[in-house]
Amino acid sequence: MNRTTLSLIAAATALAAVTGYATLSAPEASGKDSAKAAAVLPVERTSLLCPTPSTSDLAETTYTSFTPVTKGTSGDGKAELRAADAESAQADEKTGEDEKGEKKDGGKKDGEKPVLEHKEPGKPVTGDASGADAPALVGTAEGKFAPGWTVQQTTEVTAGTGRGLQGVNCTAPDTDFWFPGASTASDRTDYVHLTNPDDSAAVVDIELYGKDGALETNIPDGITVPPHATEPVLLSTLIDEKQTNLTAHVSARSGRVGASVQALDDKLGGDWLAASTDPTGTLVLPGIPKDATAVRLIAFTPGNSDADLKVQLASPSGTITPAGNETLHVKSRMTSAVDLGDVTRGEPGSVLLTPTDRSVPVVAALRVTRGKGADQETAFIPATRPVGTRATSAENTAKGTILSLTAPTGTAQVKVTASAGTEAGTASTKTYTIKKGTTQSIEVPAPKSLKGSYALTVETVSGGPVYGSRTLTVSQGDTPFFTVQTLPDDRGMVAVPEAEQDLSVLQR
Repeated sequence: MNRTTLSLIAAATALAAVTGYATLSAPEASGKDSAKAAAVLPVERTSLLCPTPSTSDLAETTYTSFTPVTKGTSGDGKAELRAADAESAQADEKTGEDEKGEKKDGGKKDGEKPVLEHKEPGKPVTGDASGADAPALVGTAEGKFAPGWTVQQTTEVTAGTGRGLQGVNCTAPDTDFWFPGASTASDRTDYVHLTNPDDSAAVVDIELYGKDGALETNIPDGITVPPHATEPVLLSTLIDEKQTNLTAHVSARSGRVGASVQALDDKLGGDWLAASTDPTGTLVLPGIPKDATAVRLIAFTPGNSDADLKVQLASPSGTITPAGNETLHVKSRMTSAVDLGDVTRGEPGSVLLTPTDRSVPVVAALRVTRGKGADQETAFIPATRPVGTRATSAENTAKGTILSLTAPTGTAQVKVTASAGTEAGTASTKTYTIKKGTTQSIEVPAPKSLKGSYALTVETVSGGPVYGSRTLTVSQGDTPFFTVQTLPDDRGMVAVPEAEQDLSVLQR
């Protein structure tokens, strides 16, 4: 087999991987001039990674898994979450060797049992864990469970550093993440959690940028994350100085990982900081609660040019400019932060960032505080992608769930579906119109006869792009425990181009 043949095989393999494991097939013979649009098909395999929930003995964690019903999927499949160390044991089982390279007897280990296993699309399932021993999870969905598969991890900690509601969407493995909003301040304890789903080790770099630029870290050779393992990295151990506002850049030299930042505060509670959308010139940060008492905007541009941004708030009545914070200047490779105060003034809202002149790629996040005095709690809202075809939120409750949707450039219609409950309940659907430049806060009607929690799917029906987030609130005395997760497109569908066999290329 010559090099040309090998190159063609490699190219075909790469194409199949990029298109989300959708199957490619050769079409029937057709004329040379007939050009067909790419077919849009459901993905056939999805991977998700959940970080270690907490180191607190008081932690109570709930995992909720959900796959929306998708037309065109195969009739079979599965979706399951396993402890990361159990995944490692399972990989050893396949090779027939233990960690020391010795042959094993082939018996099943207790740790190989899935932590959570899906039964059917359209109905969420939940699992619970208590204390500080809950592991990181590695999840895989195949067949009819793959398109739009979403897992929410929610942890309630009633006391101590980071007390509050800590929620995160389990993430797909990737090689590049930006986290504006991290910190090494004296009252903050921030960890970057790195989880490796693969059979080979990953090597990861963490770069930190403060108000004056790049900070020298003590990990020049990178961090090695073993196969099927997780590594929590305490940011304050990477640099000597205290920095209130940081941007953390996580990139994989080899392999791929899931990455999330756990931001814990001694006084203001804590939450997970999810990665911002990829650097771009225009950003939307949706879903500031109406009773927010303080909002901080953190932004960073990774390029060699400064960015000048117009700052606007999309309120229920239209787009306004916050007095005193009309624009934000972001210096190249330096983290900028501005306190917007109680910018929403009793109404829900979303922050819109647009270039004042030329477009420069930027990443950004909001730190949102609710409550006063000793009864404060915080959450983070990173810049996010649009809802697109469909977005999914896996864990919602009859009380305490708020859906925020904003349409910054044009009026849009969206269809919102509340799924069946984990224990009981009938799915229901309703269509909403989001006017241009506004944010609409929706108390979604829970499914009829609901028992347990339910999932939400949001689908764009018509109009301009829509951005969204879901706020989950739990009452804990006078402290408003809450967490916010954005609603980007779940990428459950993929465009697969028509492929045609042409063996003549092997002779060129």
